Amino acid sequence: MKIFYWSPFLSNIATVDSVINSIDSIKYYDGKKKINPIIIDSVGEWSQKKLDNHVYNVRQLYNYKVYNFLPKKGYLKSRISQILIFLLSFNSLRKLLIKEVPEYFIAHLIISLPLVLFSIFNFKTKLIIRISGTPKLNFVRKFFWKILSKKVYKITCPTNSTYEKLKKLKIFSEDKLEILYDPIISVKKINKKKLEEIDEKFRNEDFILGIGRLTKQKNFKFLIKSFYEINLRFPKLKLVILGEGEERAVLEKLINNLELKGKVFLEGHKKNVFNYIYRSKCFVSSSLYEDPGFVIIEAGFLNKIVFAADSNTGPSEILDYSKRGFLYKNNNYQDMLKNFLNFIKKDPKNLKEKKIELKKYSKNFTIFSHYKSLKKILFN
Repeated sequence: MKIFYWSPFLSNIATVDSVINSIDSIKYYDGKKKINPIIIDSVGEWSQKKLDNHVYNVRQLYNYKVYNFLPKKGYLKSRISQILIFLLSFNSLRKLLIKEVPEYFIAHLIISLPLVLFSIFNFKTKLIIRISGTPKLNFVRKFFWKILSKKVYKITCPTNSTYEKLKKLKIFSEDKLEILYDPIISVKKINKKKLEEIDEKFRNEDFILGIGRLTKQKNFKFLIKSFYEINLRFPKLKLVILGEGEERAVLEKLINNLELKGKVFLEGHKKNVFNYIYRSKCFVSSSLYEDPGFVIIEAGFLNKIVFAADSNTGPSEILDYSKRGFLYKNNNYQDMLKNFLNFIKKDPKNLKEKKIELKKYSKNFTIFSHYKSLKKILFN
């Protein structure tokens, strides 16, 4: 069974790791080798990942690596790049689907291209798309979604909340909707990487950890401002943020204005984040929206207390409205501070229960669990 994975990306977002982990799950657990997963490299984005050719089958649409020349930072520039990927890949992908006839085409990112292609042409391939969050819809968008989704075989949702919201929208027939948890947890990989050393300056420090691209969505301005209030009460505490992005200069200015230099550290992109999670005091997801929230799951698996903004999608479901961590009102400084003070004052037994419950829940997102669910969809 040949499967094409379609996930063109402009930066190293968590969905990219999810695609790799999904393929890993097939490699590890498909003992009879019934499934042949192939990554489609649209404009050279996967080539620059330098994946092991003996492990991953990557099929290039172009000999030219256009990826290096595409604008990547900022909302408008990234939208222009996505349109360019759509236009450059349209005909090449059409020809590849006709020539190779894979059984399935699984789309994670820039799903507009396969939706349009499958609507226009009668491919023998079955299309599976992943939708996270709820699409912003007006009458026109709703109409187009209904038309374009007619040729879709399955729509996978990474959380129950997304599944329920899509059901209520009544755009897609209910039998097409499936809950498929993302393959976030690779147990062996995490248990190995968590033991690697972190930067020497943090080894003997208590620090709060934030991870993600330095973008508006991740809302690190809120986290830094919240930390200012926390630091007034706990001056020895540090804040470490891992990630890179277009808001770096803005965040650096904010750190200077709040006189938090030496207290807040923007450490840039790290290949390994598990060692930082493992040694942190707690993890904070300040994102305006997430679905599901990959690092929340990873932190939970590593027995960390997690704080997250109530964004009515992934974090609320994962933390079960504070039963498995601390959920604060989105963009509410007072509520964030109140939750942090509760964390400090909490009975250790109560905190232990939260950690146990979150770790238990995180096991839904192991690559083995993902493989079992994916196999049911493919061999239904």
